Amino acid sequence: MTITSQARSFDKAAASYAANRPSYPPALLDAVEELADRPLNGARVADIGAGTGLATALLHARGAHVIAVEPGPAMASQFRLTQPGVPIVLGDGNNLPLASESVDILTYAQAWHWTDPHKSVPEALRVLHPGGALALWWNDSDSSVGWIAAQDTRLRRLFGAGDTEPDPMARFRHLPHQLNFVTRQVPWTRSVPLETHLANLASYSDFLVLAKNATETFLAAERGLLTEAFPNGTVEERYVVSLAVATR
Repeated sequence: MTITSQARSFDKAAASYAANRPSYPPALLDAVEELADRPLNGARVADIGAGTGLATALLHARGAHVIAVEPGPAMASQFRLTQPGVPIVLGDGNNLPLASESVDILTYAQAWHWTDPHKSVPEALRVLHPGGALALWWNDSDSSVGWIAAQDTRLRRLFGAGDTEPDPMARFRHLPHQLNFVTRQVPWTRSVPLETHLANLASYSDFLVLAKNATETFLAAERGLLTEAFPNGTVEERYVVSLAVATR
């Protein structure tokens, strides 16, 4: 991950990130195994940009021998609270602190876009065992849902992104051309209290580098709109995970 102020902004929100960010559905790990053509159970896996360990925990539960790599000291400290039995080292995807040909599956959950592919692709190929797999995935709100599309429009306007229509295949448009990726999209849903939904939004890097007053004003307006849409106080969030896997 490129160490920019935005990439490192997560460090100041590590606890909120751990408490409010969505995890991933079991079907995603099924797809990783299918596209990588090997089970996670018993595999040597390195989870890069592990953050607070949302993906790492699932990989570990599948029986993988996981090591986590994370550039943010505060995120790594939060990781150790929730995953005390999983080793974690400080590092980033452009210069992996891993031995050559030491990993069966290399995963980047919400993290590949922080890397410089001119550096991260050679590094991935270096640490992967021959026949090993690179798995990249992103969890995005499903903009085919009306209320999510409306919220996405408000977010784009807040951050100056204009009114362009969301591209559901956007995550696949800039994959490294040197690798032969196969792709899959996995839809899923979670139901959370309204305040969890808002806290999840506030943990996005765009908000973490935005002025506090602007963030609070936007979230207050969202609270009002979503209270009308979900009067029982529970928000049904729909997501689509975009997964890309390439084999060395």
